Parts: sequence; C-alpha cells; structure tokens
Amino acid sequence: MLYKDFKESIKALGFLTIEDFIQYSGVTSDDVINWEEKNEVPYMVSLLLHLLKGEKELLPTNWALDTVIEECLPLASLLEEASSFPHKLEEMFLLQKKLNDSTNGKNWELGLNKFGKEINWLRCIHMEVAELIESTPWKHWKNINSAPDMNNIHVELVDIWHFLMSYILQETNVPKAVSLSNTHCIYEASEDVDVKLMVKEAEKLSYIALAIDTGNMPSFSGIERFIDQFFRCCKISGLSFTWLQKLYIGKNCLNQFRQDNGYKEGHYIKVWNGNEDNVVMVSLLEKMDDVSFDDLYSKLKEEYSKCK
Repeated sequence: MLYKDFKESIKALGFLTIEDFIQYSGVTSDDVINWEEKNEVPYMVSLLLHLLKGEKELLPTNWALDTVIEECLPLASLLEEASSFPHKLEEMFLLQKKLNDSTNGKNWELGLNKFGKEINWLRCIHMEVAELIESTPWKHWKNINSAPDMNNIHVELVDIWHFLMSYILQETNVPKAVSLSNTHCIYEASEDVDVKLMVKEAEKLSYIALAIDTGNMPSFSGIERFIDQFFRCCKISGLSFTWLQKLYIGKNCLNQFRQDNGYKEGHYIKVWNGNEDNVVMVSLLEKMDDVSFDDLYSKLKEEYSKCK
C-alpha cells in the first residue's frame, strides 16, 4: 500500500489524525515517518486497514492467513501489554515523588532541598547522559574494539528516567505527567543495537537539557521533546518499556535503600563483595517475575548484611 492510500484509508475509517491511528494501532511516529519516506506501508498494516473496513475479498487465501496471523501476534501482544502502561506510569511517577519527598524534603519542586541546596534536574540528566556514553567504546584512542556495556547503558537510561520524571513533576503533576508520557511507551525495542546511533540520540537529551537551561527552549515544549527523545533512546538501545519499569522500581528501591543506609552521610558501602550494588540489584530483579518494592528491599537488605 502506498503512503497516500494509507492516509486516505485511515481518514475513511474515522481517524481524525495520523496520531489517532498511531495510538490505536501501537505503531510509532518513527514508523510512520519511515513509511512516508519510502512511500510504502507494511503489508501487516495494510491488512489491518482492510479488516477494519470489512474488505474480506482483499484478504489472503487461508494458507497465507496463518502466516499473517503469526506476524500479527507480536503487535497484538504489544497492544495487550500497552493497556497496563498508564497504571505503570502512574506507579513510577508516584514512587518518584515519594522518593524525592523523602530525600529532598517537602516542596522540593521549588528548586531547593531540605538543606537549602539548589536542585538542578537538567544538569543531572546531562551528567547521566555522559555516563551512558562512557559505557560505549566511543573513544578513538582507547579500547576501540571493545563491546558496549549494554546492561549498564540500560541502568543509566533508568537513572535518566528518574531525573526526567523529577523534572516533569517539578513543572506539572502526576496525572498530567502520565498523560504526556503514555503514548510514547508503545514501541518495540530494537534487537540489533546501532551503538553509534544510540550515542547520537542520547546526546540529544543533553542538547534539550542545555537548551531549556539556557532559556533557548520553553520548559513545557522541552518536556514533550524530552519524553519523545527519551523513549526513542530506549527503543534504539533495546530497552523495552516493561524492562524499563522493572529496572526503575529496582533502582528506586536501591536509591531508598542507599539513603536509609548512610549514602548522604558518606558511610554507605557501594561495592558488595566485589560487585557494585547496581549489579546486585539487577541480578535480583532477573530472578523475580513480579517486582514488589517491599520484596526487593528485603532482598537488598539480606545481601547488604553479608558485606559488612
């Protein structure tokens, strides 16, 4: 199906905009841009439009239909999974607010913590992007052929998400934050990671942070750009929204655990029997089907007691 036929078909079906179809079908804006550039829409999408219009005579023969259904299953699975995303987003934003209230004190949204120290979420994002890039072999003078540390890259993305959520909550509230983020969560994480592209896209998060901080981009439009670019980075790096949420709860729990065990005072032990606490946390997550904040906190407490 040609792109122009695709646009006419979704209009005939009652979709007011392409964005409405994106939200309904589970494809991404990047997918649609790619279709427009190639002037060609994938067969699976064309089939979906025919089914919605009831054009059964255009469906493939029975022997081919089994193959098509098999190809559609990942999309159906993604859409079913996506129905839980608003709840998961709300849970994460509420956890982030609770963590900030605990570590920074009430009214941290005004830009100061309970000790009177300035809070700069934009700088936090900028610094975490640098740590993400450090997990790749970007240096032309050192370790040229080494592999990127994808596990740590995903952890750094989760750290960026902590600070990005905090910045969003500083500028708005939880329901609005969920509304702004919801449609961006529906994507299929890349299986083949292009490291150079990943670094370039991660750097754009720093550019957005600096543009807002220097007054060259309005805060609210910056938030929308931030959210879109962040989930693009997740997609390119192979980090699914489901694993992002799982890692977030893990890292949020670890951050609270650190605070409860002297992180701010400087006597917290970050390396547990030869492994950094982030690594221990991820290994615990991988063994848990359903991640509960309280259950993970108990497991961290048990592991930490062994390294004292």
